[in-house]
Amino acid sequence: MFQIVRKQEMARGTIIRFDINAPKIAKKVKAGQFVIIRVNETGERIPLTVADKDPFAGIISIIFQVVGKSTALMRSLKEGDLIKDVVGPLGRAAEVENLGTVLMVGGGTGVAILHHVAKAFKEAGNNVISIMGAKDLEMLILENEMTQISDELVITTDDGSYGQRGFVTQPLEKYLSERDDIKLVYAIGPIIMMKNVVKLTKKFNVKTMVSLNPIMIDGTGMCGGCRVKVADETRFCCVDGPDFDGAQVDFDELMNRNSLYMKDEKDSLLFSIR
Repeated sequence: MFQIVRKQEMARGTIIRFDINAPKIAKKVKAGQFVIIRVNETGERIPLTVADKDPFAGIISIIFQVVGKSTALMRSLKEGDLIKDVVGPLGRAAEVENLGTVLMVGGGTGVAILHHVAKAFKEAGNNVISIMGAKDLEMLILENEMTQISDELVITTDDGSYGQRGFVTQPLEKYLSERDDIKLVYAIGPIIMMKNVVKLTKKFNVKTMVSLNPIMIDGTGMCGGCRVKVADETRFCCVDGPDFDGAQVDFDELMNRNSLYMKDEKDSLLFSIR
């Protein structure tokens, strides 16, 4: 059993942060890796990338958005409550090295994943430029944390309620056109955002890594649910990823697969609150 030592509602009560007591995972997890959570005996297995860790305190942080019955159940938990299973670390860690200047791009709850990776690149000695996007000011998360680990930070909101009005690709294009020292772009967020980021970085011939979030069940490569097409080959995100070279990812297939159960998720959430 794993205790929730801190709970924070981050955005309109739909984005939640848990700090969880998990000493063994906290000591081993690296940026980009994830855990699978099961709230109780009958609970669904939920993969969540670790947003931060404190190996000395034995704490890992996860951030999730309420989209269905299982995440709504998680939101109902309180500080001090116990989670039955937290399994990890799973997946391959992000490949972090001192490259010089790296550009981190995150959208929505993807910023939670971006934070841990950007922090690792900063600790490796890189100059870190970060671009964060959100629907509006109320849905923006981790601004203070990203400010602390970024040498430059640009924020965009779709409606212009905070930062620059528009999408993350606009400041990204500006950076790529004005600077030739950017060695890597790392992007995580909605699939359409990552697709557009990669479309743009290809024009400037800048390597781009993306962290993918396909449908996942067991997290060990056995079920095949998280398969993605990369360089025209089938890969399993839970064991081969979640990071892949964005230029090789078939984003259209990924979007189609991820949309298969959207209605079911919404229906499960609706029925759970009736």
